[in-house]
Amino acid sequence: MHQNRTRILDKWLSSARRIAPAILGLAFLTACQSSNYEDTPFDSAVGSAANISSLTAVVEANPRDASAYNTRGIAYGQAGKLDLAIQDFGTALQLDPNSYQAYANRALVRRRQNNIQAAIQDYSRALNLKSNYDIALVGRGNAYRELGQFPQALQDFNAAIAENSGDARAFFNRGLIYQAQGQHQLAIEDFSIAIGLNPNANEPYTARGISYLAVNDPNAALDDLTVAINLDKNSSVAWANRGVALEMNNKTNDARRNYSKALTLDRSNDLAREGLSRIDRGKR
Repeated sequence: MHQNRTRILDKWLSSARRIAPAILGLAFLTACQSSNYEDTPFDSAVGSAANISSLTAVVEANPRDASAYNTRGIAYGQAGKLDLAIQDFGTALQLDPNSYQAYANRALVRRRQNNIQAAIQDYSRALNLKSNYDIALVGRGNAYRELGQFPQALQDFNAAIAENSGDARAFFNRGLIYQAQGQHQLAIEDFSIAIGLNPNANEPYTARGISYLAVNDPNAALDDLTVAINLDKNSSVAWANRGVALEMNNKTNDARRNYSKALTLDRSNDLAREGLSRIDRGKR
């Protein structure tokens, strides 16, 4: 059984590298995307037409109020109206150049536009105004991570943790850096802290399960990935990696069902596709 686990693990590591962006992209955005674990969760009510209409009335009644534009900018971001959000944050900053919140909020939208360097500049401006602003530290850390600039990302996550040791986001995102570097024990430690601080988020369970697979502990991985799926049944990444854990335990029929579910959710999931192919080859 150990040899079989090792063979599957080697195959998994090879194929998992090709879906690394899906694994490392678990915490991509804050206020503008629902599947996030970085800052504020998505709230459809904030981006509703009715809410934007009421906020527009506030802006029109208070055209010199920077906070009114900042608040409507957040709503535009939630609604996916990114250019309008950028415009409102820009107006807010013209009215109040010291609004570190507006800089950080504009950075979030710029990240969604894939304008990562501009986002880093805005996060840095926010931090120049408020050096311990945790939202900007975590946000900039993730922007650096997206660019593969891991030392800078670690510096920001470490600063966020030093400022607030109860910040689950910072531990989770630092764990992603360790995971990307192959330091899975350190990653597991950070994911465990994140889970302890916020046990209802699925992403840390998925990420910790992936690292447990990497250190050849499929039973622990299976436990975590099962919890992750219970929290989010639409996570193709969790279903595919749960298939790996089951396959490593020689439960090929269950593994097949998990791989199939992952592909139903995401036809581009190479890990699941290769798992199914591997099982089929083994039956010949």
